[in-house]
Amino acid sequence: MSRLVAVLGYSGRRHHDLHDICVERLEHAEQIAADGDTVLLSGWARHAHGTGEAELMRSAWKGADVPLVSDADARNTRENAVGVAKAARRIEAGEVVVVTSRWHAFRARTLVRAALRRPDVEVRSESPPERPPAVLLARELVCIAGLPIQLARLRRSGAG
Repeated sequence: MSRLVAVLGYSGRRHHDLHDICVERLEHAEQIAADGDTVLLSGWARHAHGTGEAELMRSAWKGADVPLVSDADARNTRENAVGVAKAARRIEAGEVVVVTSRWHAFRARTLVRAALRRPDVEVRSESPPERPPAVLLARELVCIAGLPIQLARLRRSGAG
């Protein structure tokens, strides 16, 4: 079985290029991706007529010569998780590595596991070293409080 390395995008409201947080995630994925892996780049275009995070990451990729696939439709972590699960099933992955920020990793892993619905597939996360701003930590705590609702939406939608 193969390994899927899934890089979750991040964009700021005013950014048209890759946000520094997204660059850190991409660079970390470049360091861990190896022969035999497939890398999923996930993220949408926040601005009309803009280039999506997934395509910006694809253009910036300097890692191993591995298959790169894009999910340019994912607009939030739940949608990232659905795209990761679909890609993992498509390549019959035995392991999924979610590359995201440390402050976001718990929720991202939890949603990917729920969307995947395959207990035999290992799901873990990798994060670049960082010092997140307090506002992002506070926002993530609010999102974690809403995690049961996000999980229920995943189950109801049959997504994944």
